[in-house]
Amino acid sequence: MTASSTESIRADEAEAAAAVAVAAPAPLPQRHTVVEDIQGLVLASLVSALGMSILATGGLMVGGVAGVSLLAHYATGWNFGLLFVLINLPFYWIAVRRMGWEFTLKTFLAVGVTGGVADVIPRMAPFESMTPLFSAVFGGALVGMGILSFIRHRASLGGVGIVVVWLQRSRGWSAGKLQLGFDAVLMLVSLTVLPPSKVLYSALGVLVLNLVLLFNHRPGRYMGA
Repeated sequence: MTASSTESIRADEAEAAAAVAVAAPAPLPQRHTVVEDIQGLVLASLVSALGMSILATGGLMVGGVAGVSLLAHYATGWNFGLLFVLINLPFYWIAVRRMGWEFTLKTFLAVGVTGGVADVIPRMAPFESMTPLFSAVFGGALVGMGILSFIRHRASLGGVGIVVVWLQRSRGWSAGKLQLGFDAVLMLVSLTVLPPSKVLYSALGVLVLNLVLLFNHRPGRYMGA
C-alpha cells in the first residue's frame, strides 16, 4: 500500500468520524431531582440574603425588585422583607401565565425565604462596620451567585427576574443584559433618595452582580433543568 493510499484512507476515516459526530444527537438536559432543587434553592436563598444584608449594611442598592424594595426601605423605614414580598406580588401573575406553576411556586418560596433571612441576619450576625467598596463588590457578587442558582433550578428572586428569565427562554435574549438595563434606570431613580457617592458604589455592586450572570448564564451552556 502506497503512502498516498494510506493518507486517503485516513482522510476517509476522519470524514466518517466527523459525520457521525454531527449526526449524533445532543445530550438531553437532565432534570434536577426534588432533593437537588430543595438544596439548591435553600443555598441560593441564604447566599442572596447574605449579599443583600452586606449591601444594606453599606447603605447601598441592589438591582431588580430587591433594589426597589431596598430603596423603599431607605425612604420609608418599612421592613425590607415585607416590602420585598409585597412588591413581588404582581409579577406572580406573569410567572403563572408564562413560566408555569412550578417556576412560580419556587419563586414565591425563594422570595419569602430570602426576604425573611435578610431581615434576620442583622440581628443574629450584626456587622459592626463595612466600607462601601467591600459592600458593593462582595454583596453584588453574592446576590449574583444566588440569582444564578435560582435560575438554574427554575426559579428567580421574583420581579424583573421573572421577566428576564422568560425573555431569555422564549426569545434567547441575554438575562444579564436585560437586568443591567433595568438596573441602570433604577440607579438613576435612587439619586432621589441616596447621596451620589452611595449610588456610585451601588452601581458598582450592580455591575458585579450582572457580570456574574453575563459570564455564567448563557442559553445552552448549562445542562441542568
